[in-house]
Amino acid sequence: MAASGPVSRSIQSKLSQLKPSHLEVINESFMHNVPKGSETHFKVVVVSEAFSQKLPIQRHRLVNGLLRDELAAGVHALSIVAKTPEQWAAAEGGVSPSPKCLGGFGK
Repeated sequence: MAASGPVSRSIQSKLSQLKPSHLEVINESFMHNVPKGSETHFKVVVVSEAFSQKLPIQRHRLVNGLLRDELAAGVHALSIVAKTPEQWAAAEGGVSPSPKCLGGFGK
């Protein structure tokens, strides 16, 4: 899914610093109880050699660090899929869909 809004484009630009072989910035805000056109809930799929020799927590910290301004300025949720090119090939480019929103507050 192409990055369309300003937050999506900013996320894509910043994650491009990882020189990804595959990058998806998916705005999942529509799946939540937010106004139409919101950019508050995202899933990013990043495949990069930069993740080699890094534990999953280190990969997530790297992505979160690059996106700290977006997270501080209104991105409410960020799902991260961070893989090496070898892991991506082994998974045949597959990513599980995000679960449906339960409406928040345990509803």
